[in-house]
Parts: sequence; structure tokens; C-alpha cells
Amino acid sequence: MRGAILEGRGVLVVTGADAGRFLDNLLTTDVSTLAPGRAAYAALLTPQGKIIVDMIASRTGDGYRLDLPAQHISDLARRLTLYRLRSKVEIAEAPGVRVLALWGDGMLPRIEGDFVADPRLSALGVRAYFAEGAPLPEGLPLSLEAWRSHRVALGVPHGGLDFVYGDAFPHEACMDQLNGIDFRKGCYVGQEVVSRMEHRGTARTRVTPVLLDGLQPEIGLAVTAGDRTIGRMGSSADGRGLALLRLDRVEEARAAGRPLIAGATMLTPAKAAWARFAFPGEPNAA
Repeated sequence: MRGAILEGRGVLVVTGADAGRFLDNLLTTDVSTLAPGRAAYAALLTPQGKIIVDMIASRTGDGYRLDLPAQHISDLARRLTLYRLRSKVEIAEAPGVRVLALWGDGMLPRIEGDFVADPRLSALGVRAYFAEGAPLPEGLPLSLEAWRSHRVALGVPHGGLDFVYGDAFPHEACMDQLNGIDFRKGCYVGQEVVSRMEHRGTARTRVTPVLLDGLQPEIGLAVTAGDRTIGRMGSSADGRGLALLRLDRVEEARAAGRPLIAGATMLTPAKAAWARFAFPGEPNAA
């Protein structure tokens, strides 16, 4: 088993008698039915249906733990407070809580903290939440680079790197493919837009795995086919990357024999094993 301390992650805690119902009215996933120790992938959206921030929400003994990029915790706390009104909830940052990703074969190590399975994809392993200063098991290999390589190889997007907060719809971030949207739950902020994209099949842009032939492109670099920009690069590692691409334009480029280029690097799109949407080169891709 391998691990990585996710230094860029932090925790926001929502507690109180109305915590479950309060979050359900806001987030893309039903969290009120979570059992203690279980997690859900979710996002808070704008009324226009774009992702403000995505997170892993898990049930604790007295409320919910929201695991998200640390730089967005204060903003999320402020936004949730604006929605609180008369709801019986308390919203607080949890300083000193560290986030550890664990994946691979073998038994979970003994850590003084809470474990939850990553709700997006079983191959991503588990998350552990523990207090800063708590001892970690000896001999556990820790590498943030290895975690990035693992995530990129699986084709799983990372918010803020592979899609831009405030600019991407959940379908574009593949949240509909990674258990991040509950299409059976009641209303939440941005729900009408998300539902319309699902039922009309209008999600033409997706974060897509790509194979790299050349140097590792910088995040945000334009992806082109001929003289047309069709997307932007995200994170990459070990000859693989993720790119936010217009799949209809990728199909046009494929049919015309035009390569996809990011800087000086040639890209070959490769469908993720978990993806269920139509992909360039498939009979229904057009």
C-alpha cells in the first residue's frame, strides 16, 4: 500500500440538527443518508450550474466533514453561512486536520484517525483524516508525485487543475460519471441546468485522459487541432495527462487526420475505463 499526505487539502465541518437537510438543499449529491464513516462526492454550484468547488463529504459522529482544497475553505464557509438563514447548523473550519490518501494492495495501516473509501472510484483507495502531529506508520511509502501519477493514470480530474472553478459544469468535470451527481434527489443550487444537460445530452466538453508524445505540457496550455483551439491541458505525469476537450471537435480532427497538439507535444485521447459517454472514434461519437 502507498500513501500521500495531501497538503493542499483541508476540512470544513458542518454540524447541528439540520446539517444533513441543509447540505442536501445545496450540494449535487444526497449526503443526509450517509452512514457514519461513509463518503460522497459532491459540489456546490452557482445558480447557473457551474462548479464553485467540489469536495468529498463524509459523515462523522455529530455532522459532516467536507474535504476540499484548503484555499477555498474560507470562501465555502462564507457561502454556506449566507444560505444558513434559520437552519440549525454550525459551520467551522477544522484547523490541524490532515488528509492522507491511501491506495494499492495490502492492509490499511494503523492511524489515529478516521477512514472513508474514496466515493469517486474504488481504485482511488481511501482517505484518512488525522490530527497534525499524530504519528504515521513506519515504512509507509509517502509520495505526492506517486498519488498524482495514480490519479492521472486513472483519468480522474482534480478541481482547480483539470477544470477551472467557476467556469466548468459538473458534466465537463465528469462528476456525472464519478458518482458526483444524484439525479434522483430533490432540488439544489444549479440543479435545473445540470438536469437539462443530462436529459438533452448537451455535454460536449469533458476532461479526458490523453497520452503524451513529447514534453509534459504546462497546465492551462491550449490544445489545438490545425488552427482551431479545442481545449486546454490539465495535470500530467509519466507520459499521461488530462485535458478539457471539446469531444465533437476531437472527432472532427480525428476524421480529418489532424493531430492534437499542446505546445510541442502531440496528444492521443484515450477513454477512461469508467467513462460511459460517447467517445471520439466510437460509432455514436458524432
